[in-house]
Amino acid sequence: MASLNYDWRDPSLPIGALDSGLGGLSVLREIRKALPLEDLLFACDCGKAPWGDRPGSWIEDRVMKIAGFLTAHRVKAIVVACNTATSAAIDRLRSEFPFPVIGIEPAVKPAVRMTKDGVVGVLATTRTITSNRLESLIERFAGNDRVIPVACPGLMEQVEAGEFHTTKTRRIIEKYVGPLIDQGADTLVLGCTHYPFLADEIQAVAGKDVVIIDPSPAVARFLVQRLTEEGSLRKAAGRTAVSRFWCTGNPDDRTETLQKLWSPEVRMESLEDAWPPLRDAL
Repeated sequence: MASLNYDWRDPSLPIGALDSGLGGLSVLREIRKALPLEDLLFACDCGKAPWGDRPGSWIEDRVMKIAGFLTAHRVKAIVVACNTATSAAIDRLRSEFPFPVIGIEPAVKPAVRMTKDGVVGVLATTRTITSNRLESLIERFAGNDRVIPVACPGLMEQVEAGEFHTTKTRRIIEKYVGPLIDQGADTLVLGCTHYPFLADEIQAVAGKDVVIIDPSPAVARFLVQRLTEEGSLRKAAGRTAVSRFWCTGNPDDRTETLQKLWSPEVRMESLEDAWPPLRDAL
């Protein structure tokens, strides 16, 4: 386990979060709602995204390098706001760092509880769909219900481009969601953190009676629980919480979408300039 040169239980320290791209902001916004006093640091690998079709060892290496950047900023917890990264690297992260490491997984268990017709669709990246973690979730919780995993190449890229309600985005969603509805799915799990930003479009394609499950609020609640257990929640009011954002690639290319998803006042900073180990070649 890594030896940190700071007291990670200090309540004044920030919370770190990471993702392959901007989708992790769907988790971060739930964290901000639940923890309005906390400073938040978000680092994403837009320059190398998407991760969903990358080898697991490559993803693990990238996650560990970004985690190194966050620990250099003395975080008291890391949220892996990415299903793909959780599958590939959560065990390594938890073995390396003593502070809470929170991951995210497709919400199969609540979906099975909520389905009325016994058919659940899981929308995710190729890496998540083929992961042992998803297979295990289905084996543990599906019971007699049918869980249909669907890989959705292209959806993440639409979010990264800020194309939430375009004709192209609707057509991609129809390609993946339409067959699930035809097979009787009445519950859809958003198994990639980019997809909540397309929830309105997914709902429109699926129909108003189809339940769509976003696991992000549950991740925020679990983070609150773990920080409470460790005694590291920030309780002092009277200050404005800080939110900072870094990405690989050209930060100017991502700032406009970041401002749409977070607020007009924020800007993206260069992760590679701040943390040279991330300048590695593909």
